[in-house]
Amino acid sequence: MAISYSHRLGQIIGESLENAIEPFLKKFAREHKLYFDKKGHRPARSGTKLTWIDINQNKHDLDFVLERNGTKEQTGTPIAFIECAWRRYTKHSRNKAQEIQGAVIPLYEKYKKVNPFIGVILAGEFTENSLTQLKSLGFSILYFPYNKIVDAFSTEGIDVFFDEKTKETYFAKQVKAWNVLTEQQKEKVYKKIAKLNLSEIGQFTSKLESKLSREIVKVGLWTMFGKQYIFGTIEKAKEFIINTDVKNISPEFCQYIAEIEYSNGDTIKVSYHDQDEMLCFLSTFVS
Repeated sequence: MAISYSHRLGQIIGESLENAIEPFLKKFAREHKLYFDKKGHRPARSGTKLTWIDINQNKHDLDFVLERNGTKEQTGTPIAFIECAWRRYTKHSRNKAQEIQGAVIPLYEKYKKVNPFIGVILAGEFTENSLTQLKSLGFSILYFPYNKIVDAFSTEGIDVFFDEKTKETYFAKQVKAWNVLTEQQKEKVYKKIAKLNLSEIGQFTSKLESKLSREIVKVGLWTMFGKQYIFGTIEKAKEFIINTDVKNISPEFCQYIAEIEYSNGDTIKVSYHDQDEMLCFLSTFVS
């Protein structure tokens, strides 16, 4: 199969984006005693892909995950799901936003009891509508404008500016030029991407800091007693209320309800019937 150099150049930009942000996430994980995971071999999971499974047993491949109590040999509790994406044209940005949403939101729903951070690192051209869509779902966004990506690659003589009229021969020239760079030269490009967007990276990691460094300020716990009555019609339900003396109903244990409030205003509310399940949930907040 013939090589698509235009596709390969896009891959190079995407990989460089990941390499530019990785040191900052690693540093954050180290400072907060978290396990930083990315694509590659890890004894705790099979293969080299960073794959997590949602509540419906669907698999989702991710770019970065931060875990509490995770090790190389043991998967921890996910407290941050972070995706990276690059798109050259705004006409593709909405589909990419929906793709990210489809990968991360099902995992957030599965682990929403620990309210994980969900973030996305974007580069290139994205419409305001696509960014607003992600923000409305709770994503924190780190956005690298296309012109800064172009500037970063130009420091090593690689021209990644192109449009729909650019010929494949030009893409081939840039890919081949990239392939002959040393690892040290490529590292300069990654660092330049970060340097040109240092303020934005700081804002993103501050949001991550706020989410993960929050402190529990109150734990509310309720024991709910009651008995469920099921009726086929509204009329029968009303008749029951009118004709029943609630004082003579023997209460039955229904469930535990817990509500955790954080210093940053976040609230997590869960309910369990089983005592062990509630204890297991509360234990996830203890390192």
